[in-house]
Amino acid sequence: MKVAILSPVAWRTPPRHYGPWEQVASNISEGMVAKGVDVTLFATGDSVTAGKLSSICATGYEEDRSQDAKVLECLHISNLMERAGEFDLIHNNFDFLPLTYSGLIKTPVITTIHGFSSERIVPVYKKYNDRGYYVSISNSDRSPELKYLATVYNGLNTAEFDFVEKPDDYLLCFSRIHPHKGTSEAIQIARTANRKLIIAGIIQDEGYYKREVEPYVDNEQIIYVGQAGPAQRNELLGNAAALLHPISFDEPFGMSIAESMLCGTPVIAFNRGSMSELIKNTETGFLVETVDQAVEAVKQLPSISRSLCREWASSQFSQEKMVDDYYELYQQILQK
Repeated sequence: MKVAILSPVAWRTPPRHYGPWEQVASNISEGMVAKGVDVTLFATGDSVTAGKLSSICATGYEEDRSQDAKVLECLHISNLMERAGEFDLIHNNFDFLPLTYSGLIKTPVITTIHGFSSERIVPVYKKYNDRGYYVSISNSDRSPELKYLATVYNGLNTAEFDFVEKPDDYLLCFSRIHPHKGTSEAIQIARTANRKLIIAGIIQDEGYYKREVEPYVDNEQIIYVGQAGPAQRNELLGNAAALLHPISFDEPFGMSIAESMLCGTPVIAFNRGSMSELIKNTETGFLVETVDQAVEAVKQLPSISRSLCREWASSQFSQEKMVDDYYELYQQILQK
């Protein structure tokens, strides 16, 4: 089986720091190579893979801002599509734009829909409902206008996450700093609960950071450590008493949720989007509606079994499970 896996070109695949779509594309690629699939990863030139690599740019446009994002995207997608005949299957992890080529090629395209930036992109997916194969990353993140082949949860390399039985007492907010991710609410929770909060992640909304976050960063109770790479991520997540995830949008998945639980760290999240699929309420964390409820949940953290958090996340969100699920879908498609 010869498979082309299309990753975005915003960041390296796998990413150095931020880049959830790139991380999933990498985990799929490397898992498929391990299963003996002939994989060509279409990604940035500095990407790392055990398969073959095809690229049209040395680095991603978020890491080298002198590049034009749209130009790179067009060159990147066309690079794959002009070689489509070389592959049995194309696995698209790059949103809706590659679908516009799918009517011009014979190679089947399976698309992982990593989320909808807005309802305005649905018409593109809808146009190719009967030609492509769509996979959702959670049952909550489905459009009623689209036809889905399956839901496959994002999978992580569990060996990269160390289990910590006895954590420190700090709370952690580990995500991009943006109103959607609730950094301000995390600060409110920590201050009300009188607990230390460590914030890690890229600043995606500078104005929000200046208004809602920076005034509270005192490097004693509220600490901002910037971006965190894999080693620092592991340490921060593993030693936290809990991950705070007070989101204000219907999140399609939430990689940090699975990462946290793999370290044994429970999650306190606002109950929106896929959170009820990722978190077993009162067993691997708490699903809450308000800041006050989150503060109460902080008091109940001693009731959570950290080993159960690890066990649950390993069973549901491992790279092996994700790759097996996709491999089965690949075979279904090729048998048609």
